[in-house]
Amino acid sequence: MLTRLQISNFKAWAEADLKFGQITGLFGTNSSGKSSLIQFLLLLKQTKDAADRGISLAMNGAYVTLGSYRDFIHNHDEAKKLDWALSWKVGEHLVITDTLGKRSDVFARGNHLAIKSSIGSFRGAPRSERLEYRLGPDHRFRLQAKPSEPTAFDLKADGGFQFKRALGRAWQLPGPVKAYGLPDQALTYFQNSGFLSQFVSSFEAQMDKTYYLGPLREPPKRDYVWSRSRPSDVGPRGQFAIEAIIAATEAGEKRNLAPKAHLKPFQEMIAYWLKEMGLVEHFLVDEIKEGSGIFQAKVQVRENSPEVLLTEVGFGVSQILPVLTLLYYVDEGSTILMEQPEIHLHPLAQAGLADVMISVSRRRNIQIIVESHSEHFLLRLQRRMAEQQVNADDIELYFCDVDGPKTKLSSLEIDENGVISNWPRHFFGDAFGETAAAQKARLKRRKS
Repeated sequence: MLTRLQISNFKAWAEADLKFGQITGLFGTNSSGKSSLIQFLLLLKQTKDAADRGISLAMNGAYVTLGSYRDFIHNHDEAKKLDWALSWKVGEHLVITDTLGKRSDVFARGNHLAIKSSIGSFRGAPRSERLEYRLGPDHRFRLQAKPSEPTAFDLKADGGFQFKRALGRAWQLPGPVKAYGLPDQALTYFQNSGFLSQFVSSFEAQMDKTYYLGPLREPPKRDYVWSRSRPSDVGPRGQFAIEAIIAATEAGEKRNLAPKAHLKPFQEMIAYWLKEMGLVEHFLVDEIKEGSGIFQAKVQVRENSPEVLLTEVGFGVSQILPVLTLLYYVDEGSTILMEQPEIHLHPLAQAGLADVMISVSRRRNIQIIVESHSEHFLLRLQRRMAEQQVNADDIELYFCDVDGPKTKLSSLEIDENGVISNWPRHFFGDAFGETAAAQKARLKRRKS
């Protein structure tokens, strides 16, 4: 689970500092930098997935297209460095022993990891200049450039640990691999540095279990051909949602709505929430003929109404389907990034989306980071906090805004009753002001 992100000099953000909760909401005006915060996490995932180990950041790929270093650095100033730090919590404690001592000599343990990186521009391309991993509050291990030789690096440690060079290994250390990895030489030039690979593996594992669904989703199709493959997720545009539903159904997967509740088959869980949100009465993905490999998604809009294809109902159903599928399809303990999951939904369904996320975060331990414009989604979150159906400590909310030349990130202070004490001005427009102005106009017309 991600716990904190700090960025300096990325796109509109001179500085940004986010603490993540089980559910993290990003709200704000258009072009206020909300999507850039999610883009940065996707940049890290994209870099991890990149085949080229020689790059520091994979700036252009399946998730984000950022252009060149000058394009994404703050104010397009290539003299600036991109500094970032990411913290996360692992399921089991990491236990580190010094291989030069006794096996029972544990010098560090913990389940809170952090990475810190500094990246500069070299001939227009990003280049890693410093990399640090931290285990708990006291143990830091860093690879940094020598002041006299920018291409030669030193491996250092805090917390009372010292790296010991292997005999005959006097060569210089190269820099980081990508923006997060340690070069092979950092592990082979020292007698007691092998544990460092656990930090890199943990970071990669966190990226592997981070999934993304964007705001633009593919329209529904009349027919879906399934090749019996199992997608890792629903895809950035939700293009694999039906394929994921079929794969989970064929595998006989079931999901739990509440503790000790009756397990529901995967499709039934999706159908339950579609009905609960007031979108359809019934939902089914079925093979048109056994063995054909061709499937159709069908819905019944109202009780006793005829069953029709997904293509024949309102667009909102097909747009929320990838959201629900992703939340229940990925492994427990995953992190999901979403942009505008409420798009094309009416207000009641937008509010219901908050209930889905609360349920999934609690029952499946799914972490959700969502960028949204929905007032109804937020109000339902606040209501459920007041009703004690979700703990306010598990919710982190932020408002992004442009303050003159700067982009500003404000943490919303929310209490156990769901009350926001520092509600930004015109957070979702000025509903009261619109109502008052309309009433004044009516009175003026009556007098005239």
